[in-house]
Amino acid sequence: MNFPLSHTVRHCLASPLGVVWWLALILSVPGSVMAQTKDLRTLDLEDLMNLKVTSVGKKEQRISNVGAAVFVITREDIRRSGMTNVPDLLRMVPGVDVARIDSHTWAISIRGFNYRYSSKVLVLIDGRTVFTPSFSGVFWDQQSLPLEDIERIEVIRGPGGTVWGANAVNGVINIMTRSARDTPGGLVSAGSGSKDSAQGLVQYGGSVGAKGAYRAYGRYSTVENSTFADRSPAADGLHNSQAGFRSDWNLSHHDNLTVQGDFFGASEGQTVTTLFPNKLPDYYIFNDKVRVGTENLLGRWNHTFTNGSQTSVQLYYDHVRRFDTGLETLSTGDFDFQYHFHAGARNDVVAGTGFRVTDDRFSEGYSIVFGTGRRTNKLFTTFLQDELRITNSLALTIGSKLEHNAYTGLEYEPSAQLVWTPTESQTVWASASKAIEQPSWYFAEARQDAATFPVSGGFADYQILGNAQSKAAELFDYEIGYRARLSERFTFDATAFLSDYRRLQTLEPRPPYFTMSPAPPHLVLPNVWDNLGQARNYGVELSGGWDLTSWWRISPGFSFLQMKFTLDPTSKDTSLALTPGDSPKRQAQLRSTMNLPHHLEWDTSVYYVAALGTGPVPSYTRLDTRLGWRVGESMEFSIAGQNLLAPRHTEFMDALQVLPTQIERSVVGRVTWRF
Repeated sequence: MNFPLSHTVRHCLASPLGVVWWLALILSVPGSVMAQTKDLRTLDLEDLMNLKVTSVGKKEQRISNVGAAVFVITREDIRRSGMTNVPDLLRMVPGVDVARIDSHTWAISIRGFNYRYSSKVLVLIDGRTVFTPSFSGVFWDQQSLPLEDIERIEVIRGPGGTVWGANAVNGVINIMTRSARDTPGGLVSAGSGSKDSAQGLVQYGGSVGAKGAYRAYGRYSTVENSTFADRSPAADGLHNSQAGFRSDWNLSHHDNLTVQGDFFGASEGQTVTTLFPNKLPDYYIFNDKVRVGTENLLGRWNHTFTNGSQTSVQLYYDHVRRFDTGLETLSTGDFDFQYHFHAGARNDVVAGTGFRVTDDRFSEGYSIVFGTGRRTNKLFTTFLQDELRITNSLALTIGSKLEHNAYTGLEYEPSAQLVWTPTESQTVWASASKAIEQPSWYFAEARQDAATFPVSGGFADYQILGNAQSKAAELFDYEIGYRARLSERFTFDATAFLSDYRRLQTLEPRPPYFTMSPAPPHLVLPNVWDNLGQARNYGVELSGGWDLTSWWRISPGFSFLQMKFTLDPTSKDTSLALTPGDSPKRQAQLRSTMNLPHHLEWDTSVYYVAALGTGPVPSYTRLDTRLGWRVGESMEFSIAGQNLLAPRHTEFMDALQVLPTQIERSVVGRVTWRF
C-alpha cells in the first residue's frame, strides 16, 4: 500500500523556500503556547558531558573522562529519527560513512576505506561480535532488531584494539539493548509506507518472581523492489521475520545475570553479475535469491565484590546459514572474562581474557572458491588497561591487548590516552594507539575469477588468489580532541586525527600462463594478495548541540577526510590508488528537534555527502523529516519522509558482484501502542 506525498506537500518539503515557510509557521506560534511544551534544555543538553559510556574502556565512564572520539545515539534520538533500521541511524554520526547499495545491502565505514565488507570497523550487539570471518565484514541485513529495544548506540571513531582486539581499526559500533526490567508490559507497533510495504512488532515483558524480568518479541517486515539508474525495476525486495527474548535476574545484591537470544530468517533478492569458472569467458547477469537464517544465545554474569571490584563472564553461541552467491555456514562460540578493580587510590584497572572458535564452511560459490571449503579458527586474547589518576584533573590511561590468531600468530595492540579536565565543563584529550586488521579467509585462501577480456586468439582470465602468508595490516593512530559545554545552551566536540597505515593489502601480478582446463583454452593472469601498501590519512570531526529556545534544539555535525596512499617500490599494484574514491572527503549533518504544543514533535535532518570518485557517484543532500503525536503515555502516531529533496539517487557503486540500485524518496506512517 502506498502513501505518496501530495503535490503541494512534496513541493514544500523539496525546496528551500518550502522549509523556510514551515519554519516561519512554527515560529509564529505564540511564546506562551510554546512554553507549555517540554523544556528541551533540561532534557539532555546539560547532562551531555555526564553521559555514561562503556565501549572505550570496557567499564562505565563519564564521556567527559574519555580520551577517544565517542558519539552516543540515545534512545530518544532513535525514537525521534523516523528511521526503520540501524544503518540509517548511523548517518547522524560525524565521520561515519553510510552508503546503501540496494534495499538490504550496505557499505558502512569510519574514516575511509568504505566497501561492502568494511573490515576496519568492529560491530557488536550486546558484546557479541557480528562480523563474518570469511570477508571480515558485516552483513547489515542480518543485524535486524527492534529499534524500540535499543538503549543506545556507542560509536568510537578511531582505534579500539586495546580492549576489543582485531578489526577495531578505524572504529567500533556497539549496539546495546535495554534491560528487560525497563520494558514491562506490552508493545504493538505497525507501519506502512511507499517503500516499506509493511512492518510489525509485537512484544510483551513482565516479572519472574521478585528477582527476574523478561521480554519476548516477534517482528516482521517487507520492503518492495527498488529501481536501477536507468529506471528499470530491480529485484531487491526482502521479507524477514524475527523472534527473540531477553531475561535479567538480580540473583543477589552482588550478582546479576542476563540471558538473551534471537532467531532471524530472511528471503531477499539482488541482481548480480558474475563469472562461472566452468563457463568462461561469459558474464552472467541474473536475479539471485539471498536466503538467511541466524540464531544466537548469550549469557552474561556480573559479580560485584564487597570492596567494589567487579567481574564479568560472558558466553555466546552464534550460528548463521546464508546463501549469497554461495552457501556459507558459520558457527561461533565465544568466552570472555573481565576483571575491574582499583589498585590503590590512583589506579583503575581493567583486565580480561577470552577465547573464540569459529567453524566456517563455504560451498556452491559462483566466481569465488574458498580453499577446501572449510576452515576452523581459534582466537586467544588477553588485555590489561590501567587508568592512572595523576591529579584531580589529569589522567593517563595505558594498556595493550595480546591476541593469537590462526593467520598471523601473536599480535599486540597498545594504546595511551591523556585526559585533562581543567573545569567540570571542559575536556582536552590526546591519544596514541596501534590496531591491527586480521586477514580474512578470503585474503588467505580464496580463488576468484574476477574478470575476463579478449586477447589475441582467445581470452584472458584475471584471477585473484589468496596468500597464506598474509600479514596483519597495521594502524598507528594519533588524535587530539576537545569537548565542552560552552554555555547552558551550547555543547561542542572536536577531534583531529592523523592515521598511519602499514602493510595494507595489495594485488601483485604473477607471471601469466596458458591453460587447457577448464575449457576452452585460455590465458590466466594470476594476481596474489600481498601487504605492500601504506597510507597516511588525516581529518577532523565536529559535532555540537544548540538549544535555540526551550523547545527547539539543533545538532550540527561535520567531518573532513584526506587520504593519501603509497606503495612499496617492489609493488606493481594498481588497485590501492582507487581506494579514496570509495569514501567522501566531506560530510555534514544538521538535525533539528522541536517540541510543539499538544504533544506534537517535529524532527528534521539534513545530510550532505560529497561526491565519490568510484562510479563516479555525485554528491547528494538528503532531507528527512518526522511529525509525531503522543497521545498520553500509551499511544504514539508518526509520519516520516526520507530522501525528500530528489526522487532518487545513487550512494555507492563498488559493491563486488551486486548491482547497485537507486535510493528513492519514501514516506512511512507508524503507530505504536504500549499497554
